[in-house]
Amino acid sequence: MTIHKSVLAELVLEVPQIKPQIYFKSSLTALSHAMEDQVLASSDRPLVIATFQKERFYRQEAHRYRRIANLTSQVYVLAAPETEFKNSSEYHETVAFNPRDALSREWNLLVLGQDYSSCLICNECDNYGLVNETSQFSGMEQARRFEGIWTFDRQVCLQSAKLLLARILKYRPELKEKVQAAIEIYGINLDLRKAKKSPSNNTNFQKALVVDENTNFNHPFAERLVTYLQATQYKLLKTYRSMAAQEKKQRLINIISSAMRRSLDPDEIIKVAVQELGEALLASRCLIYQCRPLDGTATITHEYLGVSVKSLLNQVWPLKDNDLFQKVVQTQGRVYIEDTSLLPEYLVSETSGTAKSQRRNCLENLISQWEIKSWLMIPLLYQGRLLGMVELHNCGSCPYNWSEEQIDLVEAIATQLSMTLIQAETYTHLEELNQQLEALDRTRSNLIAITGHELRTPLSTIQVCLESLSQEPDMPEELRQVMLETALADADRMRHLVQDFLTLSHLESGRVEWNIEYLPLLECVDLALSSIRAHNLERELPNITTQVSAELPLVLADGEWLVEVLSKLLDNACKFTQAEGRVIIRATSNNENMLKVSISDTGRGIEPNRLEAVFDRFYQEEGALRRSVGGTGLGLAICRQIISRLGGQIWAESAGKDRGSQFHFTIPIVGNSQKQEERQKEVH
Repeated sequence: MTIHKSVLAELVLEVPQIKPQIYFKSSLTALSHAMEDQVLASSDRPLVIATFQKERFYRQEAHRYRRIANLTSQVYVLAAPETEFKNSSEYHETVAFNPRDALSREWNLLVLGQDYSSCLICNECDNYGLVNETSQFSGMEQARRFEGIWTFDRQVCLQSAKLLLARILKYRPELKEKVQAAIEIYGINLDLRKAKKSPSNNTNFQKALVVDENTNFNHPFAERLVTYLQATQYKLLKTYRSMAAQEKKQRLINIISSAMRRSLDPDEIIKVAVQELGEALLASRCLIYQCRPLDGTATITHEYLGVSVKSLLNQVWPLKDNDLFQKVVQTQGRVYIEDTSLLPEYLVSETSGTAKSQRRNCLENLISQWEIKSWLMIPLLYQGRLLGMVELHNCGSCPYNWSEEQIDLVEAIATQLSMTLIQAETYTHLEELNQQLEALDRTRSNLIAITGHELRTPLSTIQVCLESLSQEPDMPEELRQVMLETALADADRMRHLVQDFLTLSHLESGRVEWNIEYLPLLECVDLALSSIRAHNLERELPNITTQVSAELPLVLADGEWLVEVLSKLLDNACKFTQAEGRVIIRATSNNENMLKVSISDTGRGIEPNRLEAVFDRFYQEEGALRRSVGGTGLGLAICRQIISRLGGQIWAESAGKDRGSQFHFTIPIVGNSQKQEERQKEVH
């Protein structure tokens, strides 16, 4: 059995003259205790009916009702069972009602004696918003609100007794005789509805609703007490709400601080912040993005989204033509439009004519397309420098008024996020500085290696040759020529070594100026071949075949450095390939806006486990300092640095010893303009 209509609703229908008021739980507790104490202090034997929303609330008052039951036999307690509460007549009459019954949301207490009467008939209001705001404060339990009446009027108390006894009989019909006795003892069988219908009785009924000051001598004091309790509770509620707002603010700041401690990655921190802020502010949409004052657009990568709201994720968000953004940049403060349909004229930039119209159209299109009814923008600032933006959108049909406390909360989070972004930026700069220091340290180590191994050998040879020429004036002409050629060859080797070493050092430390442009690959290949042939006039080169089509798309690269890579790879292939061997240059495009260039030879080959090591500094396939084919040992390391800076990759392949080798690298081609612009910025 479930009764869905509240006692208060039935009472108002029966006695429409009564006007329900709002009571806090603390007030109802004080009134209930006062009514119970009056029963305990009186010699009267009244009818007492109390309803409790849940069994545990009754357990807190059980001892009082057992004492009352010792004074009067007409005591009825109703509650929704949770553990052991059930229909019983042990101390007093207990009535277990269905937890889905309307009584589970009511606070009812009736005291009906021969000389006095009083009743509380209340129904709990919707407190969900209040509970969510201040659930962390245990004192807010006392701020639960109830709508109802509290009166000493006997006629109203009689009608309330009639309604409550009817509920008791529905749940415990076996108490019919006891209830009938109560009706007779306390005169409950008064039909107020007939009194209302009868003109002659209506005056009497109206009089019955007037408080009898003789029988209700404590009514003025009780009213003052309730007024004091209500006023106190309102003050407490205001204090608790303020504390709740402060706690919410501190909680969100702590969440972001915790994310900062876990990581300096701004993306991860913004992801946490946008979710927490959107939920806390009940926003339809929350955006946090990084930007600078002169940016034309921003790509939305972090978003909190409410129910049935269109997503802006990965959308390009206009900034240059957005007057709200420009207003934030100008004032370095918040911009809040409570109702975008009443967009203030002052937000539109001072630009006149077509530009002004264009900006207003941009703003109106954003509002219309993304259904923005209320709009809040707060900048992420650090020492007057704009780092990003927080945006809150309400997309409902009605404007949403974010309170000053809520906006203060967003500004506090914005301050914390600004610190996060500047720390991440500083950390990035430190990382770059560390990389440069590591490059310098490698340079120092390489210099030591060159001094100890690479330079000492040719210097020793040069010294021996020059000493021999100096000490042996009668040295045969043929031997003198050999000595001179040896000294010149080792001097040239030292020159190339120093030159390659300086080139590699500049590349690793990022001190190279790049001139990125669109180039035909075939032209670069021809220049590299001319350089190889010019430097090997006295040596027979293997057969070099070019399979590079003039129809290939243009490559995006620095021409000088690309020719350097091709020259070094071709020189390497020719050194390790006999004159009767072959070297082939091929180029093909793939589906990733890259061109793959391959230089294959039929020479000495590379062991598979050495394919990655060949790009190390001073590596030579023989694994010894003495080089049978000459060279500095830095060529492939230089090639890797150049290709990496140009946005490509380089690698080697070989089937093994004496089975030839293939060197491949990729280079960007004309295609994705956005990627090309990013790559140009990176190399510059």
